[in-house]
Amino acid sequence: MSSLTFSVLFVGFLALSVLVRFWLASRHIRHVLQHRSAVPPEFAEKIPLAAHQKAADYTVARTKFSLITLVVNCAVLIGFTLLGGLQWLSGTILQWTGGPDMWYQIGLIVAFAMISGLIDLPFDYYRQFRLESYFGFNKMTRKLFFSDAIKQSLVGAVIGLPLLWVILMLMEKSGAFWWFYAWLVFSGFQLLMLVLYPSVIAPLFNKFTALEDDSLRSRIENLMKRVGFASKGLFVMDGSKRSAHGNAYFSGFGSGKRIVFFDTLLARLAPHEIEAVLAHELGHFKLKHIVKRVSVMFAVSLGFLALLGYLKGQVWFYTGLGVNPLLFGSNNAMALILFMLALPIFTFLLGPLSSLTSRKHEFEADAFAAQHTNAQDLVSALVKLYEDNASTLTPDPLHSAFYDSHPPATLRIGRLTAAYGNTGNVGNVAAAGSAH
Repeated sequence: MSSLTFSVLFVGFLALSVLVRFWLASRHIRHVLQHRSAVPPEFAEKIPLAAHQKAADYTVARTKFSLITLVVNCAVLIGFTLLGGLQWLSGTILQWTGGPDMWYQIGLIVAFAMISGLIDLPFDYYRQFRLESYFGFNKMTRKLFFSDAIKQSLVGAVIGLPLLWVILMLMEKSGAFWWFYAWLVFSGFQLLMLVLYPSVIAPLFNKFTALEDDSLRSRIENLMKRVGFASKGLFVMDGSKRSAHGNAYFSGFGSGKRIVFFDTLLARLAPHEIEAVLAHELGHFKLKHIVKRVSVMFAVSLGFLALLGYLKGQVWFYTGLGVNPLLFGSNNAMALILFMLALPIFTFLLGPLSSLTSRKHEFEADAFAAQHTNAQDLVSALVKLYEDNASTLTPDPLHSAFYDSHPPATLRIGRLTAAYGNTGNVGNVAAAGSAH
């Protein structure tokens, strides 16, 4: 392949992805606004019109903001690649380090990451203190915002730089099959993070306290016994110091699994609704959704690293993206950066496959929760969460199918109601199975 051909393909796929994103966003905005004046009939007695309209306005504002960031990100991408930004940055780092050694390669990646982070920072700030604040969701102070940014950078450096050094050494020293050895290292690193994140990393950003409500604790422990889930503890996270959004999740691996509730969730939902939400999350574990997702991630990462192993030795891959590989000696760091920039452009249209799988898992976890708790408790909890998080009840179907990891509210709650009825009867397991 010639460098010109690859440049044309890159620009073509970039233009296609931008056009598709704008088209989907315009459909989504139009659809949400068309249904803004009335709550869908199935939610009319559960969600006030004012809350429905707030969700519509919030959705439209977020979608419009995403288009602004899309335009800026595209400009930055072109600037780094075809307009020579990476070429210039690489030459500058080479002058500072004095030669194409490991310091040069790590310096290039760190400099690229810092520039990218500084470009993103104003958008993150606007999102937090304008967009989220306007709709009443932001609880974060400016001091905490910048403290988080610094802390995230330090944690990323402590964790990422040793991993980066190992990967670059493998690329340099381990021959044609470096990508396989790098995959083994990467996979081991991901598993290590599953162990370390809940007990080491997460507490650096949030405070976790043991769940003190004895009645709720007893209810949850009985649920875990029913479904056969062992946990290292039940914790409450101070999510309210950053956002009014609520959530619950479990994290960790093996015997170190933790169940975590946002304090905002506990303040909003009744105990039986919290039990139903947690049953949904436990459904992901018991139905092996987590194992399946991790397995797919490992398989995909192996394929991508093998592809990088091929592209790393192709001159057209560099020159087609605005870099002369003959000027800098070792091109391992440059290959990593270019691959990271180009890959999302060429794989953008595969996104709906991931969304489809995720939505299927959500339906299955809902059915699991309905089998082990009261289905109507899950429905009432979901309605409250949709309202509190200002999640639109009327997304554009095509936009939702392309992007959303969770099914739309009408489909999700409609399927639960169809399978289990309005009485809260959780015995109709066969009906739930046929619903997905």
